[in-house]
Amino acid sequence: MPLARLHAPFDHPDWVFELKYDGFRALAYVTPKGCELMSRKGNVYKSFRTLSASIANALACESVLDGEIVHLDADGKPQFYDLLRRRSPQYFVTFDLLWFRGRDLRMLPLIERKRGLSQLLRGASPSWRDPHANPAPTPLVYADHVDGNGTRLFQLACEEDLEGIVAKRKDALYAPEETSWVKIKNPRYTQAEGRRELFEKPRARSASADA
Repeated sequence: MPLARLHAPFDHPDWVFELKYDGFRALAYVTPKGCELMSRKGNVYKSFRTLSASIANALACESVLDGEIVHLDADGKPQFYDLLRRRSPQYFVTFDLLWFRGRDLRMLPLIERKRGLSQLLRGASPSWRDPHANPAPTPLVYADHVDGNGTRLFQLACEEDLEGIVAKRKDALYAPEETSWVKIKNPRYTQAEGRRELFEKPRARSASADA
């Protein structure tokens, strides 16, 4: 599901608003064989094997979740450069449930999918296969939302030096051709400084090598 771009926040009763977590967007495919985290380009994130195993251990059912791989600091704020270095702890902040126990949920309204996701995560346990095992923190974080008031949430995100917010229509289907998800980014987000140059250098080196 793509994110369109807006330059200013807004309020609307038909929309919900979430924090935008700074990390790597991924789909989590959970099966009895384990979990694979898939990038937007369809590549498996092989360097997050521990996180993938933790997600598989936490969910006792086949499912597909959309979310963001993040590294959170002691205050619960995403730290992108620590994630880039693959530092722990790593989490999967999930904001949508696309498939659950053989049922395709993409044609349900967003608000229903999020309700199902919340219920699923409340029952998630990293020790579900062994009820006598010592409990451990779950790697799954539910991306909660606020109804209608995107302006205030954006203001708070900027005050806390977060990346921004995402606005989504409550009735939105999970259909890539729709423009019902939009991001509003914090223009003063400190972790964005130098980000473009960081990713342009490897592309420049690759182009030079191919010349």
